[in-house]
Amino acid sequence: MMTTATSSASRPASRGLGADLLELLASMRFAVSLLVFICLASIVGTVLVQNQPSNNYVNQFGQFWFEVFETFSLYHVYNAWWFLLIMGFLVVSTSLCIIRTAPKMVRDMRSFREHVRENSLRSFHHRAEFASPAAPGRMAGALAELLKRQGYAVRTRTEGPATLLAAKRGSGNRLGYIFAHTAIVIVCIGGLLDSELPIRLQIWLAGKKPLFENMAIADVPASGRLGLGNPSFRSSVLVPEGGKARNGIVMVDDGALVQPLPFTLELKKFIVEYYSTGMPRLFASEVEVTDNETGEHFPATIKVNEPLRYKGVTVYQSSFDDGGSTLELTGYALRGGQPYTFPVSGKVGGTAQLVADGAPANDALKDLTVEFSGFRPINVENFANGRVGAAEPKALREHVAAVSGSAARVGQNEDFRNVGPSVQYKLRDASGQAHEFHNYMLPVDVDGVKVFLSGVRTNPDEDFRYVRMPADADNSLKEFLGLRAILQDPQARALAARRFAHANRMAAGSAADAELTAQLQASAERALDTFADGGLQSIARFLETNVSSGEQQRAADVVVKLLGGAMAELRAVERERAGLPALPTGGPEAAEAVAWTQAAVGAMSDLFLYPAPVVLSLKDFHHVQASVFQLSRTPGKNAVYLGCVLLILGVFSMFYIRERRVWLWVKPGQDGHGAQTLMAMTSQRRTLDFNQEFERLKADIAALPPQQKG
Repeated sequence: MMTTATSSASRPASRGLGADLLELLASMRFAVSLLVFICLASIVGTVLVQNQPSNNYVNQFGQFWFEVFETFSLYHVYNAWWFLLIMGFLVVSTSLCIIRTAPKMVRDMRSFREHVRENSLRSFHHRAEFASPAAPGRMAGALAELLKRQGYAVRTRTEGPATLLAAKRGSGNRLGYIFAHTAIVIVCIGGLLDSELPIRLQIWLAGKKPLFENMAIADVPASGRLGLGNPSFRSSVLVPEGGKARNGIVMVDDGALVQPLPFTLELKKFIVEYYSTGMPRLFASEVEVTDNETGEHFPATIKVNEPLRYKGVTVYQSSFDDGGSTLELTGYALRGGQPYTFPVSGKVGGTAQLVADGAPANDALKDLTVEFSGFRPINVENFANGRVGAAEPKALREHVAAVSGSAARVGQNEDFRNVGPSVQYKLRDASGQAHEFHNYMLPVDVDGVKVFLSGVRTNPDEDFRYVRMPADADNSLKEFLGLRAILQDPQARALAARRFAHANRMAAGSAADAELTAQLQASAERALDTFADGGLQSIARFLETNVSSGEQQRAADVVVKLLGGAMAELRAVERERAGLPALPTGGPEAAEAVAWTQAAVGAMSDLFLYPAPVVLSLKDFHHVQASVFQLSRTPGKNAVYLGCVLLILGVFSMFYIRERRVWLWVKPGQDGHGAQTLMAMTSQRRTLDFNQEFERLKADIAALPPQQKG
């Protein structure tokens, strides 16, 4: 029996784990794989809006996918731990690749490869031979001069009676690879410096703790403050006119850190100009900058795309906001049978008691607090054919979905118009529940009727839904709210129904039947009673209960006409009690009165779904502007610029500089007379241009006198 044995010495010695890891990190395939991951992450960061509040993502994707995306930090991809880790590995991998290959490339660039042999040259694809009666030395000199004139660097080596001319051109092509790879390293390092990595390192290693609750900057502990010499940060600050700021706020996930600044920024004046569409055309801040160390100060103007740069910090004009405007409002009660008003004062960003001293006691109001969240002095809405907020005629069932509609509906033809100031506030009850409201100060023309728009929503991600309450001749809500209040009076409703029936009997003349008139009065009074109990929603429920489905639409049309006529009479009763003149019964004024009553019916029906017992109307204001600045210290910016320059140079070198090498072996002729020349030429890329250049060089050598082609 014969056995075989394999000697361990016959196998290549296995390398250690460290050497294998080093080989992996330094491989080009690993670097390219990392680049692919970065590209994919960048696609996600481009498609998915970054750094938005969490509830925005929950509403958009749902709780399940929100948690999945949050696990991988897809909502802030560029500062995710795994993205920064990939960037770090890419820096290491590309650096090792450069360290390993750059010396070889530099040596190859400097080398003329003049130790090539004649037999090796004969194996080249691009080669040619020439014979000349000139002496070998003279021929070698002429060839060297020819190559130099064509931009080649030439090195000569003599080997016995033969002379080798080694020439090269375009060696800078190799620099392209070095520049491109170095650019990747520099850009990644710059990106890491300007990312959240320096701040997160301070959180992980230096004990910094983001703050998650509101507090005054003076009360922020040392753990919540970054150092004045923090190498890199991006922060924001809101400065009202006349206000000062010497700290920025750095957001870290859902928390914040305070970043002290080396200077104090005081906003002297904020300037804003608008396009006709209501979009800002220009906004700028006139500021005074005071050096915290020396006390020196100087004025500056900060505009969009024209930032302020001082002491390594760049201050950008980001946006603008309200700086704490003072507001005077009038509260209109929406419950009960007695209309009344009361004053409310406040400041944007502050809170106020809803019922002031001296206002009537009202259980529905006493537990409510108003929080003023916003104010806009200009609101440009899009009018289409002279209308804003216009809606198509609706059937009764469509009216039931009340408290709906936009403040401005976009039409085919754009006609933008400023509709004046608006105020935004929240009403919060004793349990902490709140609704947000958006009310315009001035009435807006909707379908030929001037109405006050009062929007409501339950959370910031919703659009406002607007109630349209008609304005009276004094451009106030007094008459509408008086009509709402008198609707709660049974005696007034009965009187209005009786007048409505009597007016119809008079219109019918002698043909009118007393019994039919009594039935009409009862029907009108029932319609008013049902409407007063819950608006058009109550009427819809009544019809669904008492009328067959096939007859409901016809019955609804009849009830809407009854209600419109009875409400017109109720408005007449209310005007009599208020001492106002009677409404005209003919002409355009009568049509306007009918349209006003129809708008009032829709608005009063909407108020049954309005989630507040009061509406606040803006009476006066003192506007205070505020500027929002972004402040950043970005030391990696210059590194990125340098990397971009190197990348451009590298790409240009790789694609537009072609390396060519030429060897000319010159030796005495076979009979000892003249010279015999062997030419060989090569390039990294054998393109059509290279073939043409080879043919031109052959022709130039053949044209050297005195010689003949062999």
